[in-house]
Parts: sequence; structure tokens; C-alpha cells
Amino acid sequence: MKVSLAFLCCLSLAAAAPRLYYSKSFPRSQPPFVAVILDKTGAGQYSEQQDDDSPVRFQLSPPETDEIFALAAKLGYFDHPLESGLKVAFTGAKTFRFEDGAVRHEVKFNYSEDPSAQALLDWFERIAESEQQLIMLEISAKYDKLGVDKALLLLEASYDRKRLVDTPQYLPLLDRIVKNESYIHQARLRAARMADQIRASQ
Repeated sequence: MKVSLAFLCCLSLAAAAPRLYYSKSFPRSQPPFVAVILDKTGAGQYSEQQDDDSPVRFQLSPPETDEIFALAAKLGYFDHPLESGLKVAFTGAKTFRFEDGAVRHEVKFNYSEDPSAQALLDWFERIAESEQQLIMLEISAKYDKLGVDKALLLLEASYDRKRLVDTPQYLPLLDRIVKNESYIHQARLRAARMADQIRASQ
């Protein structure tokens, strides 16, 4: 009974944690819609549908989470407009939202000149890129074994450009590829190298 109560308390605290929401709707891009939810504990969800019953879950480190929430704080937790008003190309309808109990602030924009808004947008774009790479690798590993090496090459390129977050999330899949001889040798070597780099960075 004590364990159950403790578990329920943890769930209650997690549900009450302040959280940030980001979405981008851009019909001409692939995917045409992305959404990221991140709470103050670093727990996050990524989805490519507005009503996604099974979002991809990830976990950011405390320093990463603190940096993202600090940027939101600099922006007043989205209590004022961020749109630049400049005539620039449309790059997607973006939404920032902050939720903390009854407090809820939301702002929509296409392009902002605010450095903190640009930095926060880049964080969310990195998260989206990280989860997209994971999804692509999972699909290739399951349905296109010959395409696994190409998916790994793209993942490796994002890693080298420091665009990936929560890199340990890739380890279970990378390890499975390394151990499965049905994948081409080059793919298994690439997966092993990536897994070693990720572990060495922890």
C-alpha cells in the first residue's frame, strides 16, 4: 500500500509540474505538423499529430531543461507578442505555450527577432530532429534493413552537428542493430561506433 501511495504521489507531482508546449504547422514540410511537450522534470513527449495517443517520449538532462525554462522565463513565459512583423518567408505557424496550474500563456508567430525566442525555437527544433531521427531509424530497422545504414548516416551527421538531445534513447536500438547479423556489416559497424560515442559522452 505504501508503494502505491508513493507512486500516486509521484504521478500527482509530475502532473502538477510546470510545462512548455511547442508546435509548428507547416503543410509544405515533412512532417507537416510537430508538437513537443516538456515539463520541469525534463520529461518530454514528441508527436506528429495533434491528437497522438502514443507520442515518442524522451528525457532531457537537468542542465538542458533548466536552460530551456530559463529562456521561457526571459520571454515572460509568453505573456507578450513575439512576431517580428517583418515581411519574411513563411516558415510555419509556431506556438509557444506555458502552463503552470491555472496559469496559461500562449503566443503564436512565424518569425521573431527576439534572441531568446530564436534560441528557444532552436531547442525545440533540435528535440524534433532528434525524435524524427529515432523514428526513421526504427522504421528502417523494422521494414528496410538495407536502408539502415543510410538512416544511421543521417543520425551520425546530426550527432556530429550537436543537434541531438537525449542521446541515450538511441542505445537500445543501436545495440540491437549491432547484434543482429541480418543487417549489413557496414551498418553494424556504424551503429557500434555511434553507441560507443554516446556511452563515452555520458
